[in-house]
Amino acid sequence: MQPLQPWRTETFKISLDPLLIDKIRDVVGLYLAPRANTAVFAVDEKPHIQALERTAPVLPMVPGTPELRSFDYVRHGTVDLFAALNTATGKVIGKLSAQHRAVDFRDFLDEIDRQTDPGLAVHVICDNLSAHKAPVVHKWLLAHPRFRLHFTPTYSSWINQVERWFAELERRCLERGVFCSLDELKTGLEEWIKTWKEQARPFKWTKTADQIIDRICRYCDRFSGPGH
Repeated sequence: MQPLQPWRTETFKISLDPLLIDKIRDVVGLYLAPRANTAVFAVDEKPHIQALERTAPVLPMVPGTPELRSFDYVRHGTVDLFAALNTATGKVIGKLSAQHRAVDFRDFLDEIDRQTDPGLAVHVICDNLSAHKAPVVHKWLLAHPRFRLHFTPTYSSWINQVERWFAELERRCLERGVFCSLDELKTGLEEWIKTWKEQARPFKWTKTADQIIDRICRYCDRFSGPGH
């Protein structure tokens, strides 16, 4: 039996996307039952990754004391990271960029195209960022008919598997990293992605679309009564 923890709070956000159910079924279907001769990529950007240099050395954990890092730091700039997680293999295609504009997303689609078997249809799961729907991207898709974008419901980043990979990146590379220059940060990111590829394994999606929709309905029932 777990003890009560009354100081803890959590937040939630229910998507009001009119196509919520259709999008959940579409994305989860790609995870659980992808078609033959296809490659499914969960894609997103991690913007403004900071090259942080701590003003004092990190002190390692000792019995009874957690790892200690100085509160102060020097920031040496930022970089954006585009990432495409192959949901079948767990391998990641990464591309560093100074910005995350529509043209940068288009260039990243080019990178996915170059690194994917030309005989496969390519399904890309991404969020509703305006850069993903810009005319320059639409024009690129018309010229590359094997690609198809699938959009997650609004306020539903949890359904994009690449977010799980970003969590690993944050925990294992960035959170405890010390980067004394922007080049050092870029090198660290590239080396970490390379190491991940060498040991890649896919994340296992377990919830069906019906289970997810049912849970959302239960949440809605809790605050849809009188006074709400």
